[in-house]
Amino acid sequence: MSALFVVVATLVIVLALTSIRIVRPWEKGLIERLGRFQRTVGSGLTLIVPFMERMIKVDTREQVVDVPPQDVITRDNVVVSVDAVVYYEVTDPVKVEYNVANFYAAVTKLAQTNLRNLIGDMSLDESLTSRERINAKLRQILDDATDKWGTRVTRVEIQKIEPPKDVTEAMHRQMKAERERRAMVLEADGAREAAIRKAEGEKQAAILRAEGEAEAIKKVADAEKYKRLTVAEGEAQAIQTVFSSIHQGRPTNDLLAVKYLETLQAIADGKSTKIFLPYEATGILGSIAGIGELFTKRT
Repeated sequence: MSALFVVVATLVIVLALTSIRIVRPWEKGLIERLGRFQRTVGSGLTLIVPFMERMIKVDTREQVVDVPPQDVITRDNVVVSVDAVVYYEVTDPVKVEYNVANFYAAVTKLAQTNLRNLIGDMSLDESLTSRERINAKLRQILDDATDKWGTRVTRVEIQKIEPPKDVTEAMHRQMKAERERRAMVLEADGAREAAIRKAEGEKQAAILRAEGEAEAIKKVADAEKYKRLTVAEGEAQAIQTVFSSIHQGRPTNDLLAVKYLETLQAIADGKSTKIFLPYEATGILGSIAGIGELFTKRT
């Protein structure tokens, strides 16, 4: 009797242990009964019917798939080595368990195929500078394709796009030549700018110098003009003074004739061979005759 009790107790304990399942917070439990999906359970303690039901646990945390490197031919017939990583999370544990046999292998092949298609439509330079665009397009393609598998692709990252060694060396030489060209262009632009600034400075200096000289010439001319005007005004005043003095002294014709003769003597008293003849000969002769009469009267 005691042996039977021990057997029954052992059987109960075994059945109890086999009927208890613990689901962790990041897991979902799929309950199958006699090979047919029955229900989905969340985290915590779950009881199943031993030997009739079984539980499949699905990890719902974000997962990463490492897409291995592969050789891809670009549009300009350059072979490059490309690899990537795909991040996804489970949105429907039922679909991810029953709609695809091996999700990891399926998403890896899908990523490789679409990565070849994307890189093949680009040139080498375009593929090297368009990683963000490749990531976005590949993520959209994989997300649409894996939706029926109950997953969501959160992001895709291209790890490297590596051209052949000879192409890489040629690109390095090209980049070096481009940098040297830019340096020469910048140096030439600097020299041209310096020459322009120097020419503008010399031009401005010449303009200022010419303006200064013109101003000085103008001031000298104004001074000479003022001097001539002053001399002319002085001479005019002197002539006017002399003329007034003569008229106030009321000179006689005899005196004027004597002064006229003295002036003629001064003009003729020179080494010049020129002979000056008075314009009004009649007036001169009349003055001389008056002088003769004056001397005659005195005698």
